[in-house]
Order: sequence, then structure tokens, then C-alpha cells
Amino acid sequence: MTTMSRPRVLSGMRPTGPLHLGHLVGALDNWVKLQETHDCFFAIVDWHALTTDYADPSALRGYVREVALDWLAAGVDPDKSTVFVQSEVKEHAELHLLLSMIVPLPWLERVPTYKEQQEQLREKDLNTYGFLGYPLLQAADILAYRPAAVPVGEDQVPHLELCREIVRRFNHLYGEVFPEPQALLTKAPRLPGTDGRKMSKSYGNAIFLSDPPETVGTKVDAMLTDPARTHRHIPGDPEICPVFATHKIVSSPETVSWSAHGCRTAEIGCRDCKGRLKQSLSAVIGPIAERRKQLAEDPTRIDRVLDDGAAKARESAGATLALVRDAMGLGR
Repeated sequence: MTTMSRPRVLSGMRPTGPLHLGHLVGALDNWVKLQETHDCFFAIVDWHALTTDYADPSALRGYVREVALDWLAAGVDPDKSTVFVQSEVKEHAELHLLLSMIVPLPWLERVPTYKEQQEQLREKDLNTYGFLGYPLLQAADILAYRPAAVPVGEDQVPHLELCREIVRRFNHLYGEVFPEPQALLTKAPRLPGTDGRKMSKSYGNAIFLSDPPETVGTKVDAMLTDPARTHRHIPGDPEICPVFATHKIVSSPETVSWSAHGCRTAEIGCRDCKGRLKQSLSAVIGPIAERRKQLAEDPTRIDRVLDDGAAKARESAGATLALVRDAMGLGR
């Protein structure tokens, strides 16, 4: 469970497209901090991408590399963390199969996101075991490394609780093999997209980590503001403005104060506020984009990182599977 007395954590992301600012402030910034204090395993969970996008996997390999580039550019260090692709560690699939023998079907059907996503993704046929069983595969991803904790947002807590229930059932049946992973709650600020809704690739309102400065500028110019502020001399309410909400996450306290006061008193216009936001975003995304460009110039480096990470992950997961097989009476 530990390396050099550090508690182990496991987290991952689905490769369904380029990563955006929401991924940075909601997860990656926290991962970069965790790798200084924890034994970190970070997985690009490509099997999970197939749970909703199985009909057209043509872009999947490219997305895997894009995610890896974004992670490393954002500061995830393969010398401090184990970075790997889920499908290259077959122990995940074996553990998923073995856990499926003991998990009651109603446990999967009651996961809140099961029916929610079916409603949200009505254009896709999600009447598959893969979609129903993805929380179980997620549990296998976690338990393969027997971590002490899993960094999650509040929306993922029900999934982790299912994982903990599976641990208790397994340990009751076969003996103490798995620790119960604790939730390491990540306080992820709600980052609005350019249209005020939650930032999402599917909404077309995202600012991507790979966007060049001119694209970022164009997207900021198009951001919605307080609809009541139709002229510069009319005071506004910054608390209902996506531009100000983004300032609160990426800008300095001085800039946030300037924006709030200037909006409420009409001392600044929306164009002024957006101009300062472009500067703040440039300071955040600019260094990431530069590192990303350098990494992309050496594709073999990404291959080495993922190959080394998969080897380390297989070694750790293999040790767990040996315990599981023995506990379940498998093998000769």
C-alpha cells in the first residue's frame, strides 16, 4: 500500500477528447501536489471510454496520447508518479471479472449516474453490460493497487462507496485482502464554460489546454456576461457573470477585487474585464502549452513514459491478483 512510507492513491481520466481548463483546476493541479506527498498511480482509462463511445473508437488511440501530453505538460512527473494506460494492464480486466462473481446486480443499477447518463446520452445505445458495469470496472481499477485513498470530487463519492462495499463483501467471503480506500475529497471549483454552463467538450464551451493564445482570446471575447449590463455605464452583478467566475479561479486576488469593484461601480466595462482575463489565462495556459509543444516534438518520450508506467503498474497489480487468486481458490 505504500512506497517509502507514502500512502498510495489511484486516479484516472477517460480519453474522450482534449483536456480543458476544468480538468486542470478540478484534478490535475491537485495531482501535481499529491505526487509530492503520495505514491501516485494515474491511469488513462481507455476501456472506460468504450462504455459510451464503443460504436466509433477511431479517435481513441489519438486521444490517449493527447491526454498523456496534457498530463505531462500540466506537471504530472513520471519520475514521481506511475502514468499508464488501463488496457495495457490486463490485471484490471481479470480483477473486474473476478469481482463480477460476487457483486449483486442491484448494486450497479442503483448507482446515481447510471440512469442520469442514459437520459443525457439518449442518442447512444447504452443498454450494454459495459455501461452498467463500468462502476465495477472502476472498482477493479482502484483495488488492483490496494490504495489508501482515491482523490475524487463530490460527484464521484457514490462510486467510491460502491467500491468500499465491494471490499467489505470480498473480505467477508475470502478474508482480508483489500483495504477500504478512503475518499480524498478534491475541492474542485465550478468552472463555467464560455456560455455559463459547466465547462464541457460536449457543450462546445471549453477552453482547452492545447488552445493557442489567439483561440483563447476569441473564446474569451465570446463569453457571456451579466445580461442586464447592456451599456458600459450600467453597473453589473459580477456574481452572475461567467467572466468573473473564471477570474475567481485563475486570477490573482488583486485582479479579482479589481474586477468585482469595477463591475459593480461601472468603472470598467466588460471588454476591460475580458482583457484582464486573457492575461490571467495566458499566465496559466501559456507555460502548459509551451511544455506540451516541446513534448509533442519527441513522440518517443510519451511512448517511454507509458511503457515504463505500464510495467510498474503490472508489477503492482500482479501482486494484488496473486493474493486475490489465492483467496478465491484459483490456480493449482
